[in-house]
Amino acid sequence: MRVGLNPVKDQQEAETTYYHQVVVPVYIPDEEGYFEHGVTILKYCLESLFKTSHPRTFITVVNNGSHEGVAEYLETLYRQEQIHELIHTRNIGKINAVFKGSSGHRFPLVTVSDADVLFLNGWQEATYAVFKEFPKTGCVTTTPNPKLLKYHTAPILGRYLFSGKLRFVPPKDTEALTHFAESIGAPDFYRSCHMSNVLRLEGKETHAVLGAGHFVATYRGHLLTEQEVAYSEYKLGGLSVRQHLDQPVADQGYWRLATEANHTYHMGNVAEAWMLERLRQLEDDSNHEIPLPELGTSRRGVRTRIGRWMVEKLLLRKPFWTWFLQQKGLSKKDAACYSN
Repeated sequence: MRVGLNPVKDQQEAETTYYHQVVVPVYIPDEEGYFEHGVTILKYCLESLFKTSHPRTFITVVNNGSHEGVAEYLETLYRQEQIHELIHTRNIGKINAVFKGSSGHRFPLVTVSDADVLFLNGWQEATYAVFKEFPKTGCVTTTPNPKLLKYHTAPILGRYLFSGKLRFVPPKDTEALTHFAESIGAPDFYRSCHMSNVLRLEGKETHAVLGAGHFVATYRGHLLTEQEVAYSEYKLGGLSVRQHLDQPVADQGYWRLATEANHTYHMGNVAEAWMLERLRQLEDDSNHEIPLPELGTSRRGVRTRIGRWMVEKLLLRKPFWTWFLQQKGLSKKDAACYSN
């Protein structure tokens, strides 16, 4: 039986004051072996996020099957209103957790972050500057990765094939490259050519770097919320990240870029002294207002797809790729290094 009408029926949702969502899936099933330092790393991640994010940031944490202690810790943060949205679920995988966190919202910008990221002051300003400088930007990561130079960057490489605005320059922060390599357990991950050269796209006020990973990245919100198939059969790995986070950016004609300087650290699964030291050095920017950058639109069509396909095919040809690298400023030795 029903008596009367629901008082919120037909009411429109109130306009939100937030314009940037950060989604953090968390999976810490226990505190043994690989996950021994998981809770400590998670605390570093969230504390750094709280300190460095402006007040228009909507923080969503998806507890993706973590143990009870983690759930209780996250509930405490939610009650303290440091987290705006907390979702508990069984382990449904990273991508499905991201979809669960982003569904029901329409934020212009959405950052997807692993739970082992240490955010630094200025990460949002640096991200917005890239979106503003390059209107075709669809995704920005705050930790450059020169080994991913060809990863979904064909439209940019084709557009600036003969332009002096796209050139190799020394990286802004070689220490950050070393940190990342060590954080994934591969200290020799980067070769000498990567440590001394990154491909930079020059803008009028802001520069960006080609080579962007996805352990933390900021996307145009609609690239996540408007996908026809918002489900992945993989819990981790497989084609899930490529299919649902990376491919849509290129498919809709947008660019994938990284900030020139490093603004986030990948911590990995082992807590180290430098992490706490950097956390303590952070300034509290939680009350620092930052305006939403104007987001232009990108046209997608047959010409865009054909052009991207042609550039991608050329990049597969080693002679062309080596020529391109040298044409953009690499020595013959470094071009050979980048080609292998």
